[in-house]
Amino acid sequence: MRRRGGVRPSYQDWRTLLTRAVGFFPAAALFFIGLLAVLFTAMPVPASEGELKLQSLIGEALKSNPEIHVSEAKTTAAEHRIPQVKSLADPMVMLGYENEGTDSLYTFNKDTKGMPAASRWMLSYSQMLPYPGKRALKGEMATQDAESLKALVGSVKLNIIARVKELYYDLSLAYTTIDLLRDKTALFARTEDAALARYASGVGPQQEVLMAQTEKYMLLEREEMEKQKIKSLEAMLNAALGRDGSLPLGARPEKLFYVPYGKGVEELIKKSQDNNPLIKSREKMAAGAAAKVQMAKKEFYPDFTLGGTYFAKPPQYPDMWNITATVNIPLYYKNKQEQGVLEAESSLLETKKDVEATKLMVSSSLRDNHSMVKTAETLMALYKDGLIPKAYQDFELSLAGYTTGKVEAITVITRLKALIDYELLYQGQFVQREKGIARLEAIAGIMDYEMGAK
Repeated sequence: MRRRGGVRPSYQDWRTLLTRAVGFFPAAALFFIGLLAVLFTAMPVPASEGELKLQSLIGEALKSNPEIHVSEAKTTAAEHRIPQVKSLADPMVMLGYENEGTDSLYTFNKDTKGMPAASRWMLSYSQMLPYPGKRALKGEMATQDAESLKALVGSVKLNIIARVKELYYDLSLAYTTIDLLRDKTALFARTEDAALARYASGVGPQQEVLMAQTEKYMLLEREEMEKQKIKSLEAMLNAALGRDGSLPLGARPEKLFYVPYGKGVEELIKKSQDNNPLIKSREKMAAGAAAKVQMAKKEFYPDFTLGGTYFAKPPQYPDMWNITATVNIPLYYKNKQEQGVLEAESSLLETKKDVEATKLMVSSSLRDNHSMVKTAETLMALYKDGLIPKAYQDFELSLAGYTTGKVEAITVITRLKALIDYELLYQGQFVQREKGIARLEAIAGIMDYEMGAK
């Protein structure tokens, strides 16, 4: 149908035409209005050509995520601290002038009242030398602190990888849900067709037609909600990638496929003891605390300050020089050095217990997430092999019974809604499984991407 001049009729033209036909063909009008709503509402989800690649997104996040940059900057700052604490204290240089027995300000090499003035120039140099072993221990403490922060960089990277994966899987679920809702809209259309046929033949009430159409439009409402969810997930994913959150990703994720996960929980726990960055960080902190204990014990021993002074006298007198050694005496060791050792030992005990607590927390998290993965797999099998086929069979049987007048419309709609719910639950468990695996690998310290291992 075209207007004169080859212009295609608009939505308003169709609406006017169908409104005029309602009085003559009410059942047909209801059918066409429902069809028109589907055509104008169920438009494709905007997406550009291509698909989002998970691996490329992870690579971008590892390069651009601000949290990683912050942790790396902290590590670099800590590494620059190591040579500072290992260095000697700055030397002291003193230049002076000494004048005796005269009111004149400067009498060097001059006679005062017939006698040579007792004046001279002085130049001294002094250097503080810590007790042997202290500098090495300070360097060890700073090194362990830097290594601890470096391990935390790995923890941040693993958490970012897991976050990108989880958002990617949630985004994939949103698109899959929309696809599923659109696919099941066709089944509601079959129900609507049967209701229209019964209504047209005078054996079914108009209310059943409206009921079927209402359920179909409710699917369209859920679709719009999923579209809004996609925008929210895109904003969060952009933030994880270090992008402007207002920019759309422009594509949808790749289709996900089920891949068996064969790693057992005991294997993962064993890997985590060696690979988990958080455990490594705590162990480095414990090593630094042990060095601090040794350093506190070294404080019982004095430091030395070596100095030398040169005295430049007038030519008629010989020059002088001296060498000095200054030693601090830890006289108040009961209130200072001894308490420092006790403090360092308490800190060491704290860090050791923190290592144990972290290992227990990691093991518990691994067992929890592994259990979630296995539960999701069990539910997936239940939905896929049992509930979904049975629900689809029940729907087909009820639809056939409704067509012949043996089953009520509410029964058909209820069976179809159950089918949709089971399929959505299957997809939800599939994504929960993938997210659980992502968390398992992050906790165990497994970087399965080449760029993540750098």
